[in-house]
Amino acid sequence: MTLTRIDGIQVGHATRRDAATGCTVILCRDGAVAGCDVGGGATGSRELDACAPGHLVDRIHALVLSGGSAYGLDAAGGVMRVLERRGVGFDTPAARVPIVPSAILYDLGIGSAAVRPDAAMGARACRAATGRPVRSGCVGAGTGATVGKIFGMKAAVKSGLGNASLRLPASAGGAAVAVLAAVNAFGDVLDHSTGAIVAGARDLTGQRLFADTAELMRGGLSRRGARAVPSTNTTLVVVATDARLSRVEACRVARLCQDGLARSVSPAHTRFDGDIVFTLSLGRRRADPDCLAVAACHAIGEAVLDAVRSATTLGGVPALRDLPAAGPPRARRSHPRK
Repeated sequence: MTLTRIDGIQVGHATRRDAATGCTVILCRDGAVAGCDVGGGATGSRELDACAPGHLVDRIHALVLSGGSAYGLDAAGGVMRVLERRGVGFDTPAARVPIVPSAILYDLGIGSAAVRPDAAMGARACRAATGRPVRSGCVGAGTGATVGKIFGMKAAVKSGLGNASLRLPASAGGAAVAVLAAVNAFGDVLDHSTGAIVAGARDLTGQRLFADTAELMRGGLSRRGARAVPSTNTTLVVVATDARLSRVEACRVARLCQDGLARSVSPAHTRFDGDIVFTLSLGRRRADPDCLAVAACHAIGEAVLDAVRSATTLGGVPALRDLPAAGPPRARRSHPRK
């Protein structure tokens, strides 16, 4: 199940596979209480303040995830124009203003760097939004996503968009939690339940399938194979729920959900990543925010796995399904042996 299992959410994509880029629009039909937490050191965003406690607006109307690095922030303008024509927005004396936060990931190193999501692409994704299940893989904001880039793109593995959801037990209120993740990480993707590397920087010596980025960095190896600009990655996560949350609670859930991302990507939140977690609250079910966050962390782990397992080879970067079989994934150690 996907974000659209939450009543009031529609999702649409615009995809340019020839250029390996795209954007994804999450529409909140009646608005959503939103929170966010920034974990990475290289974020690119627009209107994140609208997700902060104390901000004048109490709801957002859409959320845009986009490729194209900072250029991709233009996609939100197209979404605003579509929503304005539909009469959606925050009422002001002169106009109704749609509130559309957005965040970007860097995919200019794959496909065509000259093609980036713009206002027209954002509008197209907005008009395509439906309540049908959300596609996974190389679509929308995940079209150009890759993981495992300590050696640069030559050893990376293709990733994309991933989806997952679950429902709390009836005894805990029965709230649903759904996650969408655009996984474009510097580090490796782990199976959050075992710690095993599932996808990441490939071992160029051929001794093993994956090199283990965290292990290499513990040994002092820094980023190689490309100019070390602090904006070449990013994992963007959207957690939606039909539980009723305040903005303070939504931000707290987003912060706790960074733990789920850190259990699924190794390392996460580096200076080369623009990691952001968004929380969207639509509905009136009661749920303990901490229980909700713990459940969401599990769903994030499943969504991150879905992103790499559903991806297809694109732009010369191989997908996990096209790599040679290497036996069971090797469990990584949390700490080096003494």
